[in-house]
Amino acid sequence: MVSSMLEVVRIPEDRIPVIIGKNGCVKRRIEKLTETEIEVSDVVKITGEDPINLLKAKDMSTAIGRGFSQKEIERLADDDCELHVISLQGESLKKRTRMIGRIIGNDGRTKKIIEKETGVSIAIKGKTVSVIGTREEIAPAEEALAELLGGKTHGHAYGMMRKRISKS
Repeated sequence: MVSSMLEVVRIPEDRIPVIIGKNGCVKRRIEKLTETEIEVSDVVKITGEDPINLLKAKDMSTAIGRGFSQKEIERLADDDCELHVISLQGESLKKRTRMIGRIIGNDGRTKKIIEKETGVSIAIKGKTVSVIGTREEIAPAEEALAELLGGKTHGHAYGMMRKRISKS
């Protein structure tokens, strides 16, 4: 007899309708992709028998909480895709706002360049910057993000990212 396991995910209140979706479509899609059962209240409770699928459903739920769309989170059903969350906790509001502005860039240009050149999806919500992609995609994207968060120029960050891409 296989026992059912439980994972609990807290997501921001404004993202609860997103994880449910219109008439429950997003919740059902996650359940179908991961062979789990999801109950949404003030938290997201995920039950399932396969620990890998349980973790996938947990990552998908976390990703929705971090601002990703249903389409973007579906990549996490693939064994090669991962969710990385970079915390900006501990930074002052002024510094965090500046850091997020550097990642977004004018009219979202910086974020779009990193996404296009690496293949990742990036979401910014609250005190976090999150990335979905394969390890090979995430590594150069996170390098560029780290450079930008550290105050380096955009040109430098793009150069480091492109150098990392060409090595892989």
